[in-house]
Amino acid sequence: MLTGSDFNAVRQLVRQRAGIALGDDKRYLVETRLRPVLREFGVTTVADLLRKMNAGCREIADRIVEALTTNETLFFRDARPFEVLRTVVLPELLRKRAAERRLNIWCAAASTGQEPYSIAMLIREHFPQLLQWNLKILATDISTAALAVAREGLYSQLEVNRGLPAPLLVKYFSKEGNRWRLDRRVREMVEFRVLNLVGPWPPLPPMDIVFLRNVLIYFDAPTKQRILSRMRTVLRPDGYLFLGSAETTLHLDDSFEPLGIPRSCCYRPKAVSRRPAVVGS
Repeated sequence: MLTGSDFNAVRQLVRQRAGIALGDDKRYLVETRLRPVLREFGVTTVADLLRKMNAGCREIADRIVEALTTNETLFFRDARPFEVLRTVVLPELLRKRAAERRLNIWCAAASTGQEPYSIAMLIREHFPQLLQWNLKILATDISTAALAVAREGLYSQLEVNRGLPAPLLVKYFSKEGNRWRLDRRVREMVEFRVLNLVGPWPPLPPMDIVFLRNVLIYFDAPTKQRILSRMRTVLRPDGYLFLGSAETTLHLDDSFEPLGIPRSCCYRPKAVSRRPAVVGS
């Protein structure tokens, strides 16, 4: 049984560590998600877990935050942003970056790797010339467990069935038992690192594209504003920011504006000279 005081202690911890705001309706979720953590540390109640944490077991705090971090993801999630990436964003950046031949892409909530690997496969399929550039795909997440799965590149049948086109499964994956291993050439295109979006950020190169999809929805408005402000310092003036379908910069950061393509969820810094970009709705 999760008491009110223990629930409040857990959500305060999660808010401080990860910026995630857990509402009063998330009590059952917390109780359910923490059951494996209780077993892992040999206790039977959340109160015992918190006492053990406060007695000096710092690993427990990390595991609590990790357990309450949503890692829902799939290959080519929502489809439309990847279409815009293929038809508008990458062609434009190929033209603009032709002299420097350098391109930096950041997936800032990479979870178990399906998003950055989708980008890597899209590049191999449609822009193989970028493989001769100084191309960097950085994928970060707060969860070390999720990143361990991502680095391994080994997915279940259900995971490859969700969003991955069959031709890409045949071309880039090999069967290992009842799971599928992603080709090493694709895995080596992506660098995975632990990064907490509400904590200190390491030095990052100027980014041409940032995928910050389906993570802002878990933060309150002030935290969203801080993250978007920090993204402006990382994104190049003519770069692109992709958000999730339920996310927006509207009323949060007026230095961004929509790209103007229906359902793209793509934004750019304002006051940048640009050509009109149009794809079908």
